[in-house]
Amino acid sequence: MTTGKDIAALVRRIETLEAEADIRRIQARYMFLCDTPNPEFGVANDAERIDLIMQLYTEDAVWEGVGEYYDNQFGRAVGADAIRKHFQGFWGGKTDPALILNCHYLTSEQIHVHENGMTADGQWVHMQPWLFSDGKALLRSSRLNNTFRKEPDGVWKITRTRTENVFVAPLPATWASDYPSKSVLMKP
Repeated sequence: MTTGKDIAALVRRIETLEAEADIRRIQARYMFLCDTPNPEFGVANDAERIDLIMQLYTEDAVWEGVGEYYDNQFGRAVGADAIRKHFQGFWGGKTDPALILNCHYLTSEQIHVHENGMTADGQWVHMQPWLFSDGKALLRSSRLNNTFRKEPDGVWKITRTRTENVFVAPLPATWASDYPSKSVLMKP
């Protein structure tokens, strides 16, 4: 015979699985929106890209690079306005050499929904090849330790992005070929 306690436990398990799925989608969407060329169809420019990224964050969120390599490179941004400014600094104008290829690959996922069902943390390792217009290229790997909160409207959002360098390695100038100048993958 199923008791109220059994049903409550089952509901909690389903809520945890749904939270994990939502958090997985948020983290993957963030990485997807950070790719170059941006694969999100219809995004006209980096300002629109930043708007989409900011929809994933809470107003009180923190974005920070930590550790001996990322402290000075990325620093710490507290609050949505500061995080937006951080991204505008990254994508805010033309750079020379221009970044022409950048793709994020997530691995080693761990998501922990906390007992209250309203907060969670997640850890990932990501690999990210970079290719610049002058032919220089590198492979970057970072660890991520992020936190999330379920907002009153029931939507999970990022409350902290925390990244630490694992390594940066130069790649030969000819390591990649046949890459697109723009993405059309998501075009209807």
